[in-house]
Amino acid sequence: MRKTIAASRRIVVKVGSALVTNNGAGLATDFIAECARQIAMLHSSGRQIVLVSSGAIAAGMQRLGWAKRPHAMHALQAAAAVGQMGLTQAYETVFAQHGLKSAQVLLTHEDLSDRNRYLNARSTLNTLLDLDVVPIINENDTVVTDEIRFGDNDTLGALVANLIEAEALIILTDQQGLFTADPRQDPNATLISEGDAENKGFEAIAGGAGSGISKGGMITKIRAAQRAARSGAHTLIVGGRETGALIRAANGDTIGTCLKANTSPLAARQQWLADHLRLAGAVVIDAGAVNALKSGKSLLPIGVQSIEGEFGRGAAVACLDSNRTEVARGLINYASSDAKRIVGHASHEIESLLGYLDESELIHRDNLVLV
Repeated sequence: MRKTIAASRRIVVKVGSALVTNNGAGLATDFIAECARQIAMLHSSGRQIVLVSSGAIAAGMQRLGWAKRPHAMHALQAAAAVGQMGLTQAYETVFAQHGLKSAQVLLTHEDLSDRNRYLNARSTLNTLLDLDVVPIINENDTVVTDEIRFGDNDTLGALVANLIEAEALIILTDQQGLFTADPRQDPNATLISEGDAENKGFEAIAGGAGSGISKGGMITKIRAAQRAARSGAHTLIVGGRETGALIRAANGDTIGTCLKANTSPLAARQQWLADHLRLAGAVVIDAGAVNALKSGKSLLPIGVQSIEGEFGRGAAVACLDSNRTEVARGLINYASSDAKRIVGHASHEIESLLGYLDESELIHRDNLVLV
């Protein structure tokens, strides 16, 4: 399992507020710099890293002189607005020292539950990674409400792992990992090195938040691991203050707690596409496109003969051959009205036909499964 993580090309790294803000004392510039150094090392070895960082609210609290986390949503939003400025600036500075560009991405639950916005977020993150930019993601605390909050950035990390099909989620925290009991209260507690992410017994032994700054605690990390596992990503819960923790975790060293997924990201996504999507329409494709799909390629407009149904961008559609036999299904990159205008045309003609270009593929191979 750790060997699989060591071979992972795409990793989501989540860092908690206690680490980023030194338990609420203000931005921990030394930790942020060390985190950037290790990410830069992984980047130089060919890894693609997405960083999910807590800390905006805690940093804002420190700037505003608040010793205790407020409960009122508007106060939390104000703290996030103040703190996000300093947090983003700190990361931009340290990544630039290693010759890396970074990008701020703020998300809400609606961004990932709405199919169109989900695809937009996915496309943006994939483009940033292809440009060798390090995306730094946080919940958009300035605008969220109780009803749409992720609730903690552990959950956000798992959702991002699903979004970009990461092979691993590494959670850096102020604890060494998951113990058999709360090590702050039981001196006989021992570290659990490895386990199945779906083991429900882990929830029973997970403790609460480690500090008044932290939103979640070990329980949210266990639940995040369960969510990540359903996307095919392994999760590592690691003490972020240990020397070289991120490098060691990403390279497969025995550190922290490793919670395994029982399927690969690609297999998990294909299962989701095959079983859990309600089809909104269909595309009828020619023999060449059928062969292309069967060989693992994307569906291009030039191979499509007609569009059936009315649907929006990101809808699930069936791919039918000339005999109307379903050969595949997937998430289409264009609404039906626009898709009808580009069928039979080469990808380089899309922008001139529509006046814009979202994707060169009608359905990308990562969003398509053979049936």
